[in-house]
Amino acid sequence: MNERQQKIQTIINENGEAKLSELEGFFPDVSTMTLRRDLEKLEALGEIVRTRSGAKSIAYLSRLSETQFSERETQNIAEKNFIAQVAYKNIKQDSSIFLDTGTTVTGLAKLLSNDKLFIITTAPNIALECAKNTENTVFMTGGQLSSGNLSLSGVNALSFLDHINIDVAFMASSGFTFNNGFTCGNYDECQIKKRVIEKSAKSIMLMDSTKFGRNLPFTFAGLHDVDLLITDKNIAQEDLKRLQKAGVAVNR
Repeated sequence: MNERQQKIQTIINENGEAKLSELEGFFPDVSTMTLRRDLEKLEALGEIVRTRSGAKSIAYLSRLSETQFSERETQNIAEKNFIAQVAYKNIKQDSSIFLDTGTTVTGLAKLLSNDKLFIITTAPNIALECAKNTENTVFMTGGQLSSGNLSLSGVNALSFLDHINIDVAFMASSGFTFNNGFTCGNYDECQIKKRVIEKSAKSIMLMDSTKFGRNLPFTFAGLHDVDLLITDKNIAQEDLKRLQKAGVAVNR
């Protein structure tokens, strides 16, 4: 990291974020293309996350994440904790795992304090949680940051995943119906989820019972794509029977 990049990092960290146009004002003798390359370098070092107009600091994203997810984290706490505990039993030391976005997966990330793992994620807040344990090796996909769910997606994220081997992917779904499968509300996120499942030796879906019957626009997986579904004890008996009839392993 050169001196200019260090200054850029300081500006972004002190303000939480910076637009490219603002950085151009700080460095009038530096071309826009060079500043873009500086941001790419800082992102590669894990110091920032680039956005369409500039960049945000990792610390800022962490605070923003806590604010945005705080309400959801207070919903169905017991069920989400149960699902995270069951999911944790499916992790082996020194394995390569993918952690999806969402509050249930965040609960799983908090259980990894004593493990030695290779962790891939699209979520800055989950990456920060996993990085608290220095035994973990944490990779972020890169890509464009979604302000809605704080996940990274796009061409760069998909390209990164093409070069990664995943033993187990722990996935989250915003909704599930037997007609349309596992769904989410963002097209780019849908593409990432599809690619992760394709690259994974094993896919485990973490989904509390409130997601059953909820249908969103984009399907990223069907029952045949999932090796194990972990849910809570409140799942309707009719849904459980249909899953078992379809040959899906369910842990609840």
